[in-house]
Amino acid sequence: MKTLPSVRILATGGTIAGAAASSTQAGYTSGRLNLKGLLNAVPDLDRLARIDGEQFANVGSQDMSFDIMTRLAREINGLLVHEEIDGVVVTHGTDTMEETAFFLNLTINSSKPVVMTGAMRPATAVSADGPLNLFNAVAVAADPAAKGRGVMVVMNDRIHGAHSLTKTNTTSVETFLSPVNGLMGTVVFGKVKFFRGPFRKHTVVSEFNPEYDLPLPRVDIVYACADMPPDLLGASVERGAKGIVIAGDGNGNMNEDTIRAAAGFARQGICIVRASRVPTGTVGRNVEVDDDANGFIASDELNPAKARILLMLALLKDRGVEEIQELYYGY
Repeated sequence: MKTLPSVRILATGGTIAGAAASSTQAGYTSGRLNLKGLLNAVPDLDRLARIDGEQFANVGSQDMSFDIMTRLAREINGLLVHEEIDGVVVTHGTDTMEETAFFLNLTINSSKPVVMTGAMRPATAVSADGPLNLFNAVAVAADPAAKGRGVMVVMNDRIHGAHSLTKTNTTSVETFLSPVNGLMGTVVFGKVKFFRGPFRKHTVVSEFNPEYDLPLPRVDIVYACADMPPDLLGASVERGAKGIVIAGDGNGNMNEDTIRAAAGFARQGICIVRASRVPTGTVGRNVEVDDDANGFIASDELNPAKARILLMLALLKDRGVEEIQELYYGY
């Protein structure tokens, strides 16, 4: 008889472990169920893999921190060096799942599968989506074909890569999309089908690792809008920001006053990254804003939240603007 793969589950809270006073109300409290409660809702997991796990954290993902992300990356790296562990599943709230997924994609040093999953409906809801999402996530983590694909997110029968996915709806179970590069694959009741691998650097070819002293350098996100006041940038710098990601209009644009202010801070050594508040598309270098003249960095495919994470990790080392720009093309 063939031995089943071994999958370790790390639970961090979120809606998948949430509970409400009734099965039909919108409001709920995250993290009410522990890992045992999650596993009890999915009795068929043992036909996919040998399951072990722990309650690593217990927060709603709006309270996810870089301290937890860093400890999670270190824990996963420590687990995956063991030959007997074939993959890891992380349960997580959906609000910041794309940020944790991208962070792990940059800091995990293993080709073994790391799969994140969660839910849009709490465990007590009618038609709760968490149990099947967890079942499918374990199926992906246990699949030999998942090796080398970086950190993935499995939700609603879809397999997303950490670089591409984003949350697009506040309540729908189909909230996660990969609008720029598309899905990595699908998984239907545990049947896994991959379409492609990741296009960018990740995990074993990433130059980043979680062996640093916290806190990470402060990077703020400033949201661009009509007639935005440029003094918002100054407020960030005064409070210790080493970098600023501007969620710009359109192709990473901002008004002339903000461009002048941002260029002034760039000359002082503050890293200015132009991203976009628009859900899809890339931010091109020197397209509508003269990045070379102003000392800016274009986020390329990364949305503001992921652009911030890459910049925080990049700033752990002394790098020039050109070198950081290459990171955005690479990751």
